[in-house]
Amino acid sequence: MGDGRPLVAMVDAVDRPPPDLEAAEQLATVVRVRGVDELAPHLDRVDVIFAWNFDRPCLRNVIPRAPRLRWIQSISAGVEDLAFPELRAHGVVLTNAAGIYDPGLAESVLGFLLAFSARILEDARLSAGDWPTEKTTLVRGTTALIAGAGSIGTETGRLLRSVGLRVRGVARTARPPDDVFESIVGPDDLQAELAMADHVVNVLPITPATHKMFGAREFAAMKPTAVFVNIGRGATVDEPALIHALRGGVIAGAALDVFEEEPLHTDNPLWRMPNVLVSPHRAGDHEGWEGDVVTLFVDNLRRFVAGEPLRNVVDVELGYAPGARS
Repeated sequence: MGDGRPLVAMVDAVDRPPPDLEAAEQLATVVRVRGVDELAPHLDRVDVIFAWNFDRPCLRNVIPRAPRLRWIQSISAGVEDLAFPELRAHGVVLTNAAGIYDPGLAESVLGFLLAFSARILEDARLSAGDWPTEKTTLVRGTTALIAGAGSIGTETGRLLRSVGLRVRGVARTARPPDDVFESIVGPDDLQAELAMADHVVNVLPITPATHKMFGAREFAAMKPTAVFVNIGRGATVDEPALIHALRGGVIAGAALDVFEEEPLHTDNPLWRMPNVLVSPHRAGDHEGWEGDVVTLFVDNLRRFVAGEPLRNVVDVELGYAPGARS
């Protein structure tokens, strides 16, 4: 390991091994460990950590003990479990996988909306002999409000527009309309936007500003015919308030891919509600995503070796990569 190349520690996972790292091994010395606790022998030499598995919060204790560490690459776009204040203090850059999961998430959102409009969710629960006559509805011509107008929200909005929906957005700060969003407002205008939407799509990361952002007040502002979709983070939603809104007809239904507690507990009433579609946090996990993440990492590793700016650098205070507009 004395060839002058950086030392990369791949924090691996037995149940989810990454694809081949041959391209990375041409740029750096790569060691693979099965958990954060196995990093100990390498802490005095490690320059880069590729956090592939999910005991990532344990890395917080590693940072002060790794004097050469300068960069951590996340496997995911969400980094609430990695955005430690210690990173900045120790000169460690955190990058995420923003952009990798956007196409799968966008297609899942469209599928969720169609499951309600085409009554697919209801049809899947039919018993032999049932033959309902209620009409389907069209999504074209309806309005979708996307909370979180970054890369995921933009890709989702682009797909929804392509099938005839009107798309509006809520972002951290208001900005002019573009070729996807006919309007992009700030959080202060969320209530007014909710009242106009037929579908509300939450793609928000979890930050102090977004924690429980969707609560009783927000659900009450929606149309009683509205469908709520969450592909962001579970903690951005007040779950008891959502359950109350679904039970009381305050909103028509919900498609939920993320939850504050995962896996969703078997006793949770969301499992048994006929107007709820539960998805096991895989909306963005398209076939081949692993290779896409490794490709992103290798490109960033090349940049790291060359002293060039890295892609998807996370602002630790914001909790996401602001280069992907939000």
